[in-house]
Amino acid sequence: MEQILKFKTIGQYNTFNRNETLHPLISVVDLSKAAPRQLRRMSYEFYVIFLKEIKCGDLKYGISNYDYEEGTLVFLAPGQVIGSQGEEFYQPQGLALVFHADFIHGTSLGRHMNEYSFFSYTTNEALHLSERERQIILDSFSKIKFELEHGVDKHSKKLIASNIELFLNYCTRFYDRQFVTRDHANKGILEKLETLLNNFYSSEKPQEVGLPSVAYCAEELNLSANYFSDLIKKETGKSAHEYIVLKLIDTAKERIFDESKSVSEIAYELGFKYPQHFSRMFKQHVGITPLEYRSSVN
Repeated sequence: MEQILKFKTIGQYNTFNRNETLHPLISVVDLSKAAPRQLRRMSYEFYVIFLKEIKCGDLKYGISNYDYEEGTLVFLAPGQVIGSQGEEFYQPQGLALVFHADFIHGTSLGRHMNEYSFFSYTTNEALHLSERERQIILDSFSKIKFELEHGVDKHSKKLIASNIELFLNYCTRFYDRQFVTRDHANKGILEKLETLLNNFYSSEKPQEVGLPSVAYCAEELNLSANYFSDLIKKETGKSAHEYIVLKLIDTAKERIFDESKSVSEIAYELGFKYPQHFSRMFKQHVGITPLEYRSSVN
């Protein structure tokens, strides 16, 4: 049975990596101080951001290798599991910024934490940094570490939380850059999404699984739901849900031409449990009911 190594506290994680605990709720961990260890799966009850000092071309990003070599950032929300089981030993490298949710309660960062959707990306959707971006990240880590080493006073929490928030805002900008620099690959995802939805509606799947959700499409494309949603938004200006619904409406418009089928039959074919839900959605997006649309076209 697979054993997952679970870290409940920052202090426990620091001890595991041979780092001093300067604050019970936050730490900048130098992973190179850790002893060599075996590959294994780990989970954390706090936020973790790894700055991996490795050649990123060796990492799989989606379905292809990525060519940035300066470093990569991996974001984990509390409760996520990372790693793989193996017999071989390795020496950890790089830095990790770890902080507990309790640390940011009552701060601006705490109020906006759910806006940083990349904490729910998978590890193969990591942020790949240019050298200049990497230096900005290292500078952010350095400022946070300075505050921790300075000694806790009444200003510490505000300054550290502000630096983490600034760091995450930079990461948001860098992810925007990554979406742009991967424009060709992203367009490939859009093409695959179109093919996925076309095949979905030409099969029996609507009757089997119902309407295609964002989570369903993301899983079929081997992406996390959040990364898929952010990518579609960047590429089309529409949310992933809106994009999927518009494809559904276009498919419905085509099928309404077939007068041998009732609107109810078409609704069931598309994956709706109740025809009235189909009529309501169609009118919301087209402005008229399916029957009115059929009559207007004729």
